[in-house]
Amino acid sequence: MPGPHPELDPLAFLLGTWRGEGDGEYPTIDPFRYGEEMVFEHVGDPFLLYRQSSWMLDDERTPLHFERGFLRPGAEPGSVELALAHPLGLTEISQGGIDGPDIVFASDSMGRSHTGSAVTGLARRYRVEGDRLTYELDMAMDETPMTRHLVAELRRVSAPT
Repeated sequence: MPGPHPELDPLAFLLGTWRGEGDGEYPTIDPFRYGEEMVFEHVGDPFLLYRQSSWMLDDERTPLHFERGFLRPGAEPGSVELALAHPLGLTEISQGGIDGPDIVFASDSMGRSHTGSAVTGLARRYRVEGDRLTYELDMAMDETPMTRHLVAELRRVSAPT
């Protein structure tokens, strides 16, 4: 397989498999702890493949959430785009920026199927320091304004390919 596309240099620090734990909360649910894995891969083209899985900490066979999508360099230096599908009947297009070890995204567009979740917006903040990735995710829904939902810390468990 070819190496990462040169346009991915600003995102290369994400490559690999990350695994860890987090805390979830939201005004409409009870607080919870979860386990999570994120994988960032390249295929030689100017985008990263992204997949995410989370589960209940007491039983990895009890899934909580999945995300699949792509990170793409934006039109301006330091900008990045995120295109995701969620099994909740949602699609997410977010725009963001890279500032050193930080990547910040805000949803630009949320698509919802007829039976999809009432999510109207997402904001994500990632920080990578060596082999440690931390993130926060805020969420807005039809009846709830943008509110903190997830906070997690993951460690790189496999090197980039």
